[in-house]
Amino acid sequence: MNKIKLSKLWDSLHSSYWFVPTLMATIAIALAFAMLNLDRAGTSGSRENLGWIYTGGADGARTLLSTVAGSMITVAGTAFSIVLVALSLASSQFGPRLLRNFMQDTGNQVVLGTFIATFIYCLLILRTIRGEEYNAFVPQISVTVGVVLAIASIGVLIYFIHHASISIQLWHVIGEVGSDLDRTIDHLFPEKIGHGMRGHKQRWVEEIPTNFDQEASPILATSSGYIQAIDDERLMKIAKSHDLLLRVKNRPGKFVVEGCELVMVWPGERVNRKLTKQIDDAFILGKQRTEQQDVEFCVNQLVEVALRAISPGINDPFTAIRCIDQLSAALCRLAEKDFPSPYRYDEDNNLRVIASTVTFAELTDDAFNQIRHYGSSDAAVTMRLLEAIALIATRTSNKKDRAALLRHAQKIERGSREGITEECDRQDVEERYLEAIKALDQR
Repeated sequence: MNKIKLSKLWDSLHSSYWFVPTLMATIAIALAFAMLNLDRAGTSGSRENLGWIYTGGADGARTLLSTVAGSMITVAGTAFSIVLVALSLASSQFGPRLLRNFMQDTGNQVVLGTFIATFIYCLLILRTIRGEEYNAFVPQISVTVGVVLAIASIGVLIYFIHHASISIQLWHVIGEVGSDLDRTIDHLFPEKIGHGMRGHKQRWVEEIPTNFDQEASPILATSSGYIQAIDDERLMKIAKSHDLLLRVKNRPGKFVVEGCELVMVWPGERVNRKLTKQIDDAFILGKQRTEQQDVEFCVNQLVEVALRAISPGINDPFTAIRCIDQLSAALCRLAEKDFPSPYRYDEDNNLRVIASTVTFAELTDDAFNQIRHYGSSDAAVTMRLLEAIALIATRTSNKKDRAALLRHAQKIERGSREGITEECDRQDVEERYLEAIKALDQR
């Protein structure tokens, strides 16, 4: 299994509420058997020297473990109910896109796993306790470990109450999405402008064969869904080993329908069933978008929160401004990154893959278009958009990137003239617009 599929598998496990609790329950089962073996192997004299070991009888041990087990399953049910309430609140207030972030919360998963693991451990120890009417056996070390787990569970419960109250606060949600966006940017665009070591010189588009469109054969999607990841290394190896030129039609994040073109292969006569399967296996499709190779997904999450905030039913421009601040920080980061060329070469400097890549202009469109449209009547939101453009301009050295920012500044300024009725507010917007233009000209 290659690293792309392993990364996808880990992402699926990390986004589930069953993996960590199941893993912790398995550890609890192993711990229970290990402690019981230790009790059976130890001598009573050696235990009496340890003052912290449980020294009660069978009835006391049963009562203690029964109480711990009953309370743990009750607390686990309560914690699960609180998590469901948080998910419902996130879906209604922040948007369904952010449910994935709550599902990936490792803290909640560990909390549920701790309660379930303690419950299972106590049950397994409880079944082995025998009174004097039978062959008496009280696993004193095992019972002591159960008490320790109960005390640890109390600490986890206190953490959960604090964590649950923090995780649904708006500043925390926006900050977490912003952090995810920064990590995705650093992962997908590792090289900074002026600091990247190019392995091959970028060629011109004339290297594409003139008969490419006529002689290329398509590789079709075998199912419908969002492209979650593409194994670029696998495509390069396939293209080199078969002496092919591949043109990828869609990038991660795009939705494809079964039977649509995924890749165009040149020369087309070399396409066979085995090659088709190899190329299809390089694409991972799913029912939802992920941030694994899709930087636009994180941008859209912030935009969705901002749009809900400035909707007439909520009317919360401060939240929208927070989202704009995070978007401006991300675009500043992107402006300093070296976007990879769509033309990919092998070790022999032969063009092998033409990828579909995202551009800085497209990301600025994703970040600003909808907020500009729906926030055109809000002076505070409009001014913060122009301030964001002025800030991003100080980090932008590419002529095309500055042109994209200038286009958005002009759209924002035109929209404010129609949407903002107060003359003083329009003048404030005009000042911010001139500052943005000045920053773009100076850069």
